[in-house]
Amino acid sequence: MEFALCFKGTMQPDRARYLVRQAEDAGFTYCWFYDSHILWRESFMAMAMGMEHTKAMRFGPCVTNPNTRDWSVAASMFASLAHQSGGRFDVGLGRGDSAVRVMGQKPATLSRVAEFTEKVKAMVRGEEVIYGECSEPVQFTWATGYDLPVWIAAYGPMALKTAGECGDGLILQIAEPAICKWLADQAISAGRAAGRDMSKFKVMSTAPAYVGPMDLCIEKTKWFPAMVGNHIADIVEKYGKNTDVMPQNLLAYIEKRRGYDYSHHGESDNPYLEFITPEIVDDFAVLGDTQRHVAKIRALEDAGINQFNIPIENGEEEHMIAFYANSVIPQFRE
Repeated sequence: MEFALCFKGTMQPDRARYLVRQAEDAGFTYCWFYDSHILWRESFMAMAMGMEHTKAMRFGPCVTNPNTRDWSVAASMFASLAHQSGGRFDVGLGRGDSAVRVMGQKPATLSRVAEFTEKVKAMVRGEEVIYGECSEPVQFTWATGYDLPVWIAAYGPMALKTAGECGDGLILQIAEPAICKWLADQAISAGRAAGRDMSKFKVMSTAPAYVGPMDLCIEKTKWFPAMVGNHIADIVEKYGKNTDVMPQNLLAYIEKRRGYDYSHHGESDNPYLEFITPEIVDDFAVLGDTQRHVAKIRALEDAGINQFNIPIENGEEEHMIAFYANSVIPQFRE
């Protein structure tokens, strides 16, 4: 099991530098950043800074989307970050949520996600690429041939199919092992059906972790299933409550959802949290004492999860990193 952290673009630079060093020393191997350029500061500068203060930790957006930036601009940035870090850069990719919705725009289509993956990976390798309205091929003559890993975030059947057919990994924003296995199996099966070798395909569980009494843990992390509810609501709108499309317990939890305030995206003071029950939070997150953390992550590992990624920006980052360094990560290194 790999361990990762995920930051918003709100942390002050001095603290971010300190935390990535602490995390790498603690055994975390990835550092991801939300990519929502209006809600928070641009994240790729923070990634570059983090690379300069670490030796082996990998960085990337979790997640970016095909609509925020021109594709050649995105590819040039990705290739540049990979080059200056010695190949320590991955991309998490989705259709787009807060980054585009706050501007009144719609998420990208899945065909656009697939094309973006193909074209950007090719540009980063240094190949000639024609995309969009470009009448001439784009080529980075300075590219080094880097094979950019792209993890695709998915829940619905077509998104899972896209992840399996096009991605190098799958991002799931939930820590309920049975649901994670169900979703991951759909992506892996789609990849195999397309003739891909899925032996190196990775699956990430992204979910908040909090240590302490359960009532406090739930209060501190109830924002997360509300945020994920945006994606599930999109699926319900398209497919209805079809249990062939999604597990019933994942569909059912948004029945009483009434909206979402993007100005409080990823925050516990979002006014639309009434539908979130303690049971839902416990399913989505990793909470409680050391034994509960280790048991939940073991169950995720048994379900085929390769990486546990913790959105860490809760004001107690040093404590959480130290807790995982001393009590959790060593139990997965024996």
